[in-house]
Amino acid sequence: MSRSIPHLKSQFLQRLSEIVGESGLVSDAQQKDDHDTDWLKKWHGRSCAVVRPASTQQVAQVMRLCHETRIPVVTQGGNTGMSGGATPDESGAQLILSTSRLRRIREVDPLNNTITAEAGVLLAHVQEAAQEVNRYFPLSLGSEGSCTIGGNLATNAGGVAVLRYGNTRDLALGLEVVLPDGRIWNGLRALRKDNTGYALRDLFIGSEGTLGVVTAAVLKLFPQPVARVAAWVGCDSMESLLALLALSRDTCGDRLVAFEMLTQASVDLIMRHITDARRPLANAHKFHALVELADTYENGLAEMLEGTLERAMAAGYVEDATVGLNIAQRQAFWKIREGISQAQVRAGKAIKHDIALPISKLPRFVADADAAVKKVMPDACIINFGHMGDGNLHFNVLMPLDTPTPEMSQAVRQLNRLVHDLVDEANGSISAEHGVGQLRRDELRNYKSSVELDLMMQLKQSIDPNQIMNPGKLL
Repeated sequence: MSRSIPHLKSQFLQRLSEIVGESGLVSDAQQKDDHDTDWLKKWHGRSCAVVRPASTQQVAQVMRLCHETRIPVVTQGGNTGMSGGATPDESGAQLILSTSRLRRIREVDPLNNTITAEAGVLLAHVQEAAQEVNRYFPLSLGSEGSCTIGGNLATNAGGVAVLRYGNTRDLALGLEVVLPDGRIWNGLRALRKDNTGYALRDLFIGSEGTLGVVTAAVLKLFPQPVARVAAWVGCDSMESLLALLALSRDTCGDRLVAFEMLTQASVDLIMRHITDARRPLANAHKFHALVELADTYENGLAEMLEGTLERAMAAGYVEDATVGLNIAQRQAFWKIREGISQAQVRAGKAIKHDIALPISKLPRFVADADAAVKKVMPDACIINFGHMGDGNLHFNVLMPLDTPTPEMSQAVRQLNRLVHDLVDEANGSISAEHGVGQLRRDELRNYKSSVELDLMMQLKQSIDPNQIMNPGKLL
């Protein structure tokens, strides 16, 4: 499968240049560095080159060449992933296929509530294009200014609005995909109903570039919300938060778009490391929630949220709460929630767990996981936060910045198995929204049944018989 670097430079790279032109090929080591390393600086690879096709036809020609020569391909969008899924290995034999020049929004159809965008379009640009026609694209991530639609689809990205609108999979109607042998599957159908066989679209969404290259997608749009209101809530237990979530759903219905959870330790960490962040509540609480409602009708939204919180306080679910009625107040709430990732980077080395569980099992899991971690690591700093409304927690353990690499590696192995075993007991998932990539690839074998793994391998072999698509990731 591999080829020597001299051979690639003399033949393969020349043929690539003929396809994409000089501006579409990066082979200089210094220029490739940003592509060869993930943004977390955790995975470092060495590609043979970075190819930047400017059209689906060019992608097809590149893939046809790689299929013939059996050159491995790592597809890369904004390179903002959390699991090393878009980083090449260190062999120097893998080609990075960057979608950075596939930046065209092909169609916006407000009547059909759809937008067709190429894989390299930034998520923020899709949001802006929707807003220009008074529509709303609800996928919202901290990296939306740099992540791409293709990457969102490859990992089935989640974010803060899954509770109301679903994951990326739920927001996609159709795809255009270049297969490993260079054939183009045009599945760009803007249909809500299409009962004509296997749902091939869903096969490629979440496949992390192991089955083909997504080059474009038809995405769902929604009516533009005209009213928003948010609240910051303090509770004494996960059970109380769960009761508040249930009450909010019953009272507010689809107006409930976000229900984010942070522990007191998470809030304290943010206050220490994020400039201008302010505590929304005067007193400490074991658990905090950021609750947001949105509606296409302006009147009555604040009263609905305030009434829900009053009922929750009367029932003993909520200890304290403050409501953000204007943009500045809501943004201050979200600055706290969105500051957690940066705060962790500044404070230490995080052992991260991106897990999903049935919502009803969250309180028991948190109690068991806290106790299990403290038993083996009494001084552990547990940073637990996440999208409680859809059952996705980021149950992290923060190690000191000066932790030696051998000690860190041992702690990662020990805590991963401990936490993931508890997730498995609750019939949960060890990868909720960040993808498997390199990070969880080996652990997946411990938690996927042999039947599931066998089916996945059969699909991979059928679509990619030369095994050139993103080798070493997911499977």
